[in-house]
Amino acid sequence: MAGGEAKRLVAAVDIGGTKIAAALVREDGTLTARTQRPTPAGAGAPVVLDTVLALVEELAAGPGWAAVEAVGIGSAGPVDASAGTVSPVNIPAWRGFPLVESVGAHPAVRATGGPVTLIGDGVAIAEAEYWQGAAAGCRSALCMVVSTGVGGGLILDGRVHAGLTGNAGHIGHISVDLNGEPCPCGGVGCVEGLASGTAIARYALAHGWRAPGPDTSAAAVAEAARAGDGIALAAFDRAARALAAGIAATATLVEIEAVVIGGGVAQSGPVLFDPLARHLDTFAALPFVRGIRVERARLGTDAGLVGAAAAALRA
Repeated sequence: MAGGEAKRLVAAVDIGGTKIAAALVREDGTLTARTQRPTPAGAGAPVVLDTVLALVEELAAGPGWAAVEAVGIGSAGPVDASAGTVSPVNIPAWRGFPLVESVGAHPAVRATGGPVTLIGDGVAIAEAEYWQGAAAGCRSALCMVVSTGVGGGLILDGRVHAGLTGNAGHIGHISVDLNGEPCPCGGVGCVEGLASGTAIARYALAHGWRAPGPDTSAAAVAEAARAGDGIALAAFDRAARALAAGIAATATLVEIEAVVIGGGVAQSGPVLFDPLARHLDTFAALPFVRGIRVERARLGTDAGLVGAAAAALRA
């Protein structure tokens, strides 16, 4: 910056079903400190909150905290950004949990003197990829994370569109199988129940796939698919079909020009993206929907943090 002026600094927290991460982020998107812990998703609400606050305390113990102006939180959803509450599908103990109030009450956060801003994790991905990633320059795009869950955020008319409560673009809970299994969200046949990493591994194991070692994750299924295992390939084809149906439905409603996909499952590469392209050709049939550009997210596992920081900087 001109005259050597120090860059603004915010704290960011990214809460998912598998891990919770926190970082200090400069206004150019650079992370200056980062820490994370596993999400105690099956524990009680206070234990999950304690994990979040422990990460905040780790950052606050470092030399950069004194310059922090605000805190941004991206959380698995649904969220209610206006009320400051969260009800993540994959964290059962948090239902209507007052996250903004709880984090804002911590002495280290109060000391910043700045606001605590909450957005959904899908919106955070959209914020990050539109700011610095694969969606930069797009006027309309869907940005997705496919991991323990499936989330998304929308860019419409050149702006991130969060919706009234901060949940717009929540593609993981679009129903794509009307006769499908019940979802923890209360719906039936949701994209997340077919395409998440958990769903991919569950399907493969239920249909006879046997991992060569103790790892039965979606990453292990992907490795087997790359080696030509038929059950593993079928698990990814099923996931890709569900994603394609959800993407095509979204594109039909709001006319997106691109979809950006990140998250752990996206690291599987062609075993996901090849069948996804094939199924999109089937589902995205109308002339104004055909030809959606599919991009891999560029910001990797830090996208949620960068997106939460973007929201905090604006606040």
